[in-house]
Amino acid sequence: MARARRKQAQKAAPTAPVAAAPRTSAVTRSTPRPLSVAVTGACSFLGKNLIGLLEEDERVARIVSLDVERPTSAGQKTRVYDVDLTQPSAEERVSEILSAERVDTVVHLAFLASPTHATAWAHELESVGTMHVLNACRRSEVQKLVMWSQTVLYGAHPTNPNFLSERHPLRARREDPFFADKIEAESEAMRFGRPGKGRVVTVLRTAPILGPTVKNYVTRYLSRRVVPTILGFDPLMQFVHEADAVAAFKLAVDHDLPGVFNIVADGVLPLSTVVKLAGRAALPLPRPLATPLVNALWLSHLSETPPALLDYLQYLCVADGTHAEHAMGFTPVYTTREAVIDYASAQHLRDVRLLSETPA
Repeated sequence: MARARRKQAQKAAPTAPVAAAPRTSAVTRSTPRPLSVAVTGACSFLGKNLIGLLEEDERVARIVSLDVERPTSAGQKTRVYDVDLTQPSAEERVSEILSAERVDTVVHLAFLASPTHATAWAHELESVGTMHVLNACRRSEVQKLVMWSQTVLYGAHPTNPNFLSERHPLRARREDPFFADKIEAESEAMRFGRPGKGRVVTVLRTAPILGPTVKNYVTRYLSRRVVPTILGFDPLMQFVHEADAVAAFKLAVDHDLPGVFNIVADGVLPLSTVVKLAGRAALPLPRPLATPLVNALWLSHLSETPPALLDYLQYLCVADGTHAEHAMGFTPVYTTREAVIDYASAQHLRDVRLLSETPA
C-alpha cells in the first residue's frame, strides 16, 4: 500500500529533475553528526546528481568534489578539487584532501558507464584508481566508503537462476576489460571493509540505469532505429530508473549499511518488449554471424559495443533486489517497464528534434 501511494503521488506530481528524486526510508539509524562527503567521479551522471541531493541536505556540512572538471551541480557546500585518479600522485593528493577537509564518507563513483577502446586508461582509472582511493582512505582514516558496481558483473549465462542474489559469484567475462576492471575494484573494496577494521563499506550493484537523461551503452543500443538481437533468444531484461539509482546512493550516505546490495527496479521484460516500447525495430542475427561481425567492428573502432555484451542479448542476467529492500529500506519508485517508457518518451522527443533539424 505504501508503495502504491508513493507511485500515485509521483505520477500526479510534475516531472522533477533527477536531483530531486524521491527519497527512500532506511531501516537503520541515521548518522546524527554533520557530514563531510567526498565524491569521486563527481562529473559522472551519478556523481553530479548525488551532489545535487547532498547540496539540499542540511545534515551535510561539506561536499568534496574529486574529478578533472567541476560538476554542474556544485553549489555553496561543494569544494572542487582537480584530481585525476590515473596519475601516480593520486593517492597522495586524495589523502591530503580527505584529511584537510575532514571527510568521513567517500562515495566512489569513478567508473565507466560504457565500454571504451582506451582499455589501458580505463584500467588505470578503475582498478588502479580504486587502489589509490582506498589507500588514501587508509592514510586519512576515513571509515566509510560507498562504491558503485553493476549487476552485469554477474554475467549472462544459460545456467543462471531466475534471480541472482548478492551471494552469487561474479562471472562476467574476465577477458573483457570493461568487466575485469570493475570486478578487481570491487574485490579491493571488500578487502578494505573486512570485519575487524571498524569500517563501513557499502557496494551498490545497480542494474543498467535507464531514464530520460542518462547516457550509457544501453541508451545507445536502444537509440538505434534498428536494434540487433540474437536469433532464437528473447532474454528477460531488468533496469533501474536513473532517479531510483541516485536515491539509493543518497540512502547509503545517510545510513551505515555495510555489505553488497542489488539496486534494481521491480519487474522484468523480454528484450522483444523492451525494443517495442522503445519504438525500435529488432534485427535478429544468428550468434555465429553476430559475434565475428561485432568483433570486427569493435576492433576497427567502428562500434562502441564489444562482443562480450552479446551474451546479455542471449542469456539471462537478472538480479534479486530483496536484500536491498529489507536491509536498506530501498523501494524503487519506477518499475522496469516504467523506466523503459520514461526513457522512450524522452528519446522520441530527441528523435523528433533531430528530424526537424535535418535539411530537407
